[in-house]
Amino acid sequence: MRWVIPFLLVLLFLLTLIWLPRQAQQMEASERLEQLIADSLWVEQAIRFQLSRDDESMRIIGREIIVGHLHKDQFRARLNALLRNNREFYRVTWLNPEGKPVASTDDFPISRADLSDASRMTEERARASRRPLYSSPAVPPGIAEPSLMDYHVPLYRDNVYIGSLVASYAVARILNEMVPWWFAQDNEIALTDTDDNVVARRTAGGPGLNVYTHRRELELPGLTLVLHTNSTKSAPKLLPNLLVGSVIVLSLGLLWSLWALWRDINRRTKAEDALLNEVSFRSAMENSLVTGMRARDLQGRITYVNPAFCKMVGIAADQLVGKIPPMPYWAPEAMDEYQERFSNVLAGRVTPQFETIFQRIDGTRFPVLIFESPLVDQNGKQTGWMGSILDVSEQKRAEDLNRTQEEKLQASARLASMGEIASTLAHELNQPLAAISSYTTGALNMMQNGRAEPAALQPALEKIHAQAQRAGHVIRSVHQFVKKREPARQPLQIKALVENVSALIELQAQPFFVVFQTQIAPRLPTVLGDQVLLEQVILNLTRNGIQAMAAVPPQRRILRIVAELDRSLATAEAVVVSIIDQGHGIADDVAARLFSPFFSTKAEGMGMGLNICRTTIEFHGGTLTYTNNPAGGTIFRFSLPAQGNTY
Repeated sequence: MRWVIPFLLVLLFLLTLIWLPRQAQQMEASERLEQLIADSLWVEQAIRFQLSRDDESMRIIGREIIVGHLHKDQFRARLNALLRNNREFYRVTWLNPEGKPVASTDDFPISRADLSDASRMTEERARASRRPLYSSPAVPPGIAEPSLMDYHVPLYRDNVYIGSLVASYAVARILNEMVPWWFAQDNEIALTDTDDNVVARRTAGGPGLNVYTHRRELELPGLTLVLHTNSTKSAPKLLPNLLVGSVIVLSLGLLWSLWALWRDINRRTKAEDALLNEVSFRSAMENSLVTGMRARDLQGRITYVNPAFCKMVGIAADQLVGKIPPMPYWAPEAMDEYQERFSNVLAGRVTPQFETIFQRIDGTRFPVLIFESPLVDQNGKQTGWMGSILDVSEQKRAEDLNRTQEEKLQASARLASMGEIASTLAHELNQPLAAISSYTTGALNMMQNGRAEPAALQPALEKIHAQAQRAGHVIRSVHQFVKKREPARQPLQIKALVENVSALIELQAQPFFVVFQTQIAPRLPTVLGDQVLLEQVILNLTRNGIQAMAAVPPQRRILRIVAELDRSLATAEAVVVSIIDQGHGIADDVAARLFSPFFSTKAEGMGMGLNICRTTIEFHGGTLTYTNNPAGGTIFRFSLPAQGNTY
């Protein structure tokens, strides 16, 4: 192994000496080809730019002819300066509408008949399209001239053809004049048509070696030429690259040392930048929070507060950091509570979530919700406590407003319920009042007839008293149900709740001929709740059940209230009350929005009854649900947490 490893290292070194020069040779070849392509693109753009300038010059001369500013005797003098500066032009001829020469820069003007076939066809197309076009390069017939490319500019005055300008380019001059000498020395340049027929060639530096070549199309109006470049450079030699490779190999040691140093510096810089970015990000995040943040050490000393907490209490951060209790934002009336919580902090016992009161620097109090958890460092060791403080003033105001609105809705619902049973209530009161009147009349008659002994009047007076008690009970039930008061929770018996509203339920059931039945399990535990609110829930649910049976056969109009104890819950027992009807049931499309506010299937309904019922039951810590009655109809069922007492 002592010899194998050095041998492998030497072999690797030799392979590197061979591979690097070849790689350098390929890279040099690629660079030459890329340079040729870039230079070819530059040459193509230079040719295109010069032709664009020539086109603009021809258009200007054409406009001068159209408006009459340039006459034929001025034409040659006007064009000579252009031809001296742009030697790619062979001549420029002004032809009249019949194709006869009007003026020319040449001593021997040509007519349309002297043009090549391709040029005449281009002239016709330019006149038809009313835009300048280039003709394909060709040698004019019968004249020993170089290959010419004619540029036809049709002239129109008020939509009347008045002739054309024919700018003839010597194609060879395009390469000679527009291609830079430094590019021509290293490359063979040729212009061909799309069929690869050579139109012009320039070989100032000699013929190309076909090692590095490039082909690029030159798009002109009406004509497409192809610019071919063929470098006169040969492929790169291997021997110089061997020397370069040796130098590179000998420099690897130094480069590796520099690279290692650079890597360490770069790693350190990246770590510092990452730490700075992390600190900046965390600071920006903490400063943008609307939640107050407060950190305390194990001794209760404040170590950090964010701007939201400072804004909340109105005290600057430098006045809070390092502060130990009592804190300036503690309210004097809650000082005992703060001291007790601070003692728990020192003992390592922190309440994760609690509500309390803070005071601002101006003395105003506001409620806060505090979440506190241990503050742990990177080693897993607790160094203090971190708290999040929320100002819940708006939440408290919203809860108070919501509770007030709920109370108003409940009172409105009770009044609406009384409105629905008003006629039945009048009938119910009319009966005891009529009986009282009848018994009173009988007693008076007995007194007038001289039979007013106590023994004879006593039965009538007892019946009058019973009927008056009956009427008073009805009046008290209605008054107790509709009067507005603050909710008050107290231990209640479900049986007593049902009996209190039984008279009102029977009043609603009489017009629909509905039989009302109750089934209350014995020894049910009490529930903690508001009597009037729970009675309203029972009355609303029974009224819905009664109205749902309005269209069913009379023998099915039975409304039942069943109360029983549910021990299936894992946390505590509950008293479950079921209101069972045998009505039309609830359709699927109605079920999806059954408890939504302001949704009702009744034309006169407000759509708040079931929503108020669910809100009331949830306010008491219970749930309100419904299921389909297997015997037809619906079962509404609400549960309330059971208390310890049973009756």
